[in-house]
Amino acid sequence: MFFNKIKVYAFVGPSGTGKSYRAQMVASEKNISYIIDDGLLIKDNEIIAGESAKKAPTKIETVKHALFINEEEKKSIEKALKRYRPESILILGTSDGMVQKIASNLGLPEISETIYITDVATEEEMQTARHIRVTEGKHVIPVPTFELKKDFSGYLLDPLQIFKSKGAGQKPYISEKTIIRPTFSYLGNFTISDTVFRQIIEYLASKMPAIHKVVRTRASNSEGGPTIYMEVIVTYGYNVQEVLKEFKAKARKEIEKQTSMNILSLEVVAKSIYIPEK
Repeated sequence: MFFNKIKVYAFVGPSGTGKSYRAQMVASEKNISYIIDDGLLIKDNEIIAGESAKKAPTKIETVKHALFINEEEKKSIEKALKRYRPESILILGTSDGMVQKIASNLGLPEISETIYITDVATEEEMQTARHIRVTEGKHVIPVPTFELKKDFSGYLLDPLQIFKSKGAGQKPYISEKTIIRPTFSYLGNFTISDTVFRQIIEYLASKMPAIHKVVRTRASNSEGGPTIYMEVIVTYGYNVQEVLKEFKAKARKEIEKQTSMNILSLEVVAKSIYIPEK
């Protein structure tokens, strides 16, 4: 099996010391394109398989997710590895035992090299990271914000872009990370006004001749994300069912893109038909 040919690296450090923050920098320096971090398989800046352990409701569940205890989650990663056939991979974990367990559970070879957080971060930097984790509940995931919006809804906080020069003649390292508050340490939320949803929806409607007008938009927020209800006027001559289906899909996609919030449900109702004057 080709899994035996994958060179496995590990990046180890206690929770909250900045591993995820520095993961892609370490991977870049080792010419590694694939990272396993908290239940996710990441290729460059894209999640290609898995579900983040930080979405889990309890710390115990995060550990299960991160170790790929669940057979379906494990198969999802294995399927992606078979498809992409990486030459090397970097596994993040809080201990040597944890990264070894992840490699074993996924059927990967033994770890050939381990990088420790103390190799790439000063004690002061690690203390700062721990303080932020404890006092603000913030975690970093090494992918851009848009890659996580479907998983994290209102828990996304800030995207941040890391730039590091790698010396004369070498490409600089640029990577976007996402700061989140996981479900189990969620400390607050943010609110997006109904007006924002309405403006996005009305803009989309203006681009669709089949939608004459948006007459009502109502949104209610919960920890899992907003529920949106809207009423529209459909232009005469179009198939109403097809129009509503298309508009709903476009609205969901655009709202998630613009707000980084997962839409729990979105209902579109045709309230009337607009008949243009001849």
